[in-house]
Amino acid sequence: MIMAKKSKIMKAQRQAATVAKYAAQRAELKRNHDYAALAALPRDASPVRLHNRDLIDGRPHAYMRRFGMSRLNFRRLAHEGQLPGVRKASW
Repeated sequence: MIMAKKSKIMKAQRQAATVAKYAAQRAELKRNHDYAALAALPRDASPVRLHNRDLIDGRPHAYMRRFGMSRLNFRRLAHEGQLPGVRKASW
């Protein structure tokens, strides 16, 4: 199994924690139209900067939002019968 660099996985987790930490404060500043104070917040506090990664191995490409994993892990787990409700197509 190919895995993303540990540093990239940790960076994504750190960014997600920063977004969660500042979420209420950002919402309040947006509600008050205080864009100067909003710009003073850390850049990683913006949820736009987050990038979805595979929950299993951290792969950033071919991410399937519905399952929270990349197509490679999805395919492997689907063939093993580990994903409830997922069947191989046949016609």
